[in-house]
Amino acid sequence: MRSKNIFSWGLALGLLTMIGCQTNKEIPKLQKEQLPTEFLNRSASLATDTSANFAELSYRDFFSDEQLVALIDSGLQRNNNMLVAVKQIESAQETLKQMKWGYLPTADLSIGAASINRPSNNSMNGMMASQFMGKSYMEDYSSTLSISWEADIWGKIKNQKAGALAAYLSQKEAANAVRTGLIAGIAQSYYNLLLFDQQKIISQQNLAIIDSTLHITKVQQRLGLSNSLAVQQMENSRDNLLKSIRIIAENTAIQENALSALVGKLPALQTGRGSLLALKERTVFGTGVPAAMLSRRPDIKAAEYAFLQTVSDVKVSRANMYPALRITAQGGLNSFTSSNWFNIPGSLFGMVSGSLTQPLLQGRRLKTALNQAVIRSEQAELQFKEAVLQAASEVSTTMEQIASLQDQQRYNDQLVERNRQLIQQAKILFKNDMATYLEVLAAQQSKLQAELDQMQVKSKMLYAEVALYKALGGGLN
Repeated sequence: MRSKNIFSWGLALGLLTMIGCQTNKEIPKLQKEQLPTEFLNRSASLATDTSANFAELSYRDFFSDEQLVALIDSGLQRNNNMLVAVKQIESAQETLKQMKWGYLPTADLSIGAASINRPSNNSMNGMMASQFMGKSYMEDYSSTLSISWEADIWGKIKNQKAGALAAYLSQKEAANAVRTGLIAGIAQSYYNLLLFDQQKIISQQNLAIIDSTLHITKVQQRLGLSNSLAVQQMENSRDNLLKSIRIIAENTAIQENALSALVGKLPALQTGRGSLLALKERTVFGTGVPAAMLSRRPDIKAAEYAFLQTVSDVKVSRANMYPALRITAQGGLNSFTSSNWFNIPGSLFGMVSGSLTQPLLQGRRLKTALNQAVIRSEQAELQFKEAVLQAASEVSTTMEQIASLQDQQRYNDQLVERNRQLIQQAKILFKNDMATYLEVLAAQQSKLQAELDQMQVKSKMLYAEVALYKALGGGLN
């Protein structure tokens, strides 16, 4: 008889396990595709160093302008989006702390519970109460401690903990992405202001030249050497330049307000800025190797952790379809009269039970949950691969822009130098009565325009450096 019972129990457990195993689906695995190495140096004219990665520099070392560093410090401490990201990390950390308690049993304590039941006199309970207790109602007083524990046979609790850890790390990397983007945004806003300052200076110098030219043209008109058309053309040029100066002032105010918002302050006039001329562009770029970029980019790391979280969800969904072993225990004090409620040991009671349950028919909910978890994991893998592709594209595009801007800067330097020589020649010719003063002013105006183009290209180069710093995952130190 005993061997027959053992055989029956073994057969039942075998059937339950077979039912659970029929739900097996292959757990997705992250396939990290090898990035092409040539994307880092597509432009032969761009000097790169793959042995070092300047993204490993702290922003305090990457940026040489102390006022810019101070603005970044303020933004990291006071920017609301950054603070929200920090709060999200704290929330994920609380979930992780909760999961660490998953292996412990749950316990509930009922300090005192009292009930009075007055059954019908014609019922069995009523007649028994009257016969044995001598009253028409029944009292019940209890204090109970209940404990329940589920054995982690299939690793469900373990995978829930792993999923919580992956979610926490993913949220942490998402906050790092916000941090990196904030640093880049503050730097680009600051460089915009430096460019506007330089544009204003050059425009005011141009305005002085146009005023001088307009004065000379009016004198020539009075002497009959020019006509009103030339005067009107110079006045139009002067008005257009005055309009441009006003637009520069408007753009400066708008950019100052935007920068104030980034650093977590109310709109206010920004003072004490540096100079665009004082900033030096890099000539050699330490880009590192593709693997180093993958290891630093917070968006890629966040996508990878998000995938690992979905893998844990798949394992948990699968474990929900397997038999579950639960052990429960209950003990405390119980009495039919309040006077004997705390009569020890007479009122003590205890109970221990165990159960092995296998879900069978759940309206396909468990299988649907598993299939959906696998689909979400496959989506997360595709999102990871897309993040890698976007990262490679950003780095390649930015480096191509830097190479082009270096060439443009070289041409602009040549133009500025050539215009400087033209001014000297025009002044010599003017002293020897071989050129008019208007020709000298025209040469000076041409030089100022070349310098303005030079400053615009320089600012674009600084933007591109910041963009590459961000694309390589910099600013996290």
